[in-house]
Amino acid sequence: MRLLVVSTPVGALGSGRGGGVEITALALVAGLLERGHQLTVLAAEGSTLPASCAAAALWAEPGVDQPSWQHRPRGAAVELPADALLGHLWRRALLRQAEFDVILNLAYDWLPLWLTPHTATPLAHLVSMGSVADVMDGLIAEIARSHPRHLAFHTAAQAADFDLTQPPRLVGNGFDLSRYSFQAEPAELLGWAGRIAPEKGLEDAAAAAARLGLPLAVWGLQEDPAYARRVEASVPPGTLQWRGFLPTDQLQAELGRCAVLLNTPKWNEAFGNVVVEALACGVPVAAYARGGPAELVQEGHTGALAAPDDVAALVAAVRRARGIERRHCRAWAEQRCSQQAFAARIEAWLEAMAGPTLAHR
Repeated sequence: MRLLVVSTPVGALGSGRGGGVEITALALVAGLLERGHQLTVLAAEGSTLPASCAAAALWAEPGVDQPSWQHRPRGAAVELPADALLGHLWRRALLRQAEFDVILNLAYDWLPLWLTPHTATPLAHLVSMGSVADVMDGLIAEIARSHPRHLAFHTAAQAADFDLTQPPRLVGNGFDLSRYSFQAEPAELLGWAGRIAPEKGLEDAAAAAARLGLPLAVWGLQEDPAYARRVEASVPPGTLQWRGFLPTDQLQAELGRCAVLLNTPKWNEAFGNVVVEALACGVPVAAYARGGPAELVQEGHTGALAAPDDVAALVAAVRRARGIERRHCRAWAEQRCSQQAFAARIEAWLEAMAGPTLAHR
């Protein structure tokens, strides 16, 4: 297939601002290239592709980043800033659509979803978040009725957020596991990774680490520095070790040293990329039983689950997780979340959608 992958309008690929969508985009592109497809990536100006994606063409567009729905009120209206990157991306996608068999949208935004019935080339959407906005919920429900095959979701927990008329297509996520090294012997160190913003719940992980008397290494982009300062002030000095946003090779080397990764979302995470990254290094996970991570963490096998927003339960989960055989964590990641398996699931979905188009080539 000839595929156009339209990236997130929140930051350039490689910047970390796109969060988990960046990881998904690069694994998806690399995996589909391995399967013989022709890929073009349409992304923000300044984007870079790793060596694993070098065979893909990269089209870059300038423009102002889109406000993330994650940080807006549930009842907010659709918004496009002046000189919007989102508009530039989709203008180019529409102008060049005849060159492709399928357009794959990775943006959680109103505009590309609204375009679904209006493109000549099939437009597919890998929905990257759960329910965060009324207007998005309504449009996803509308597309689910009119074009159900054009939607895919990461997990059942995520899909359950929406009013779907048919069983959802679930594709999980994928990772280049060759980039993650198994580490059998951990340090006396806990870990936490993600965008440093209130919806990620870092304050709960910090409180749990303080109760356990263990340092907490924190990796991620500081979206909200004031929030980060408040979290640090809430625990004894030295509890938090700020490691910053690191490329995968550096992140996995440091993450693998952790005894347990804590995952504390305050909202319904669609998947939980950092959970799989930890498991790939052999690090068990203590997570709130909420959203996608609750499907990834198997009690007693890959980690332990805690009641959401309950720090005492999280502390108990960390203690249980420390007793888990680390090789079980790596084996689970290999079986369920490889880049190759993810690409095969995406391929099956897109080929089913592009069938009539491919038949006429």
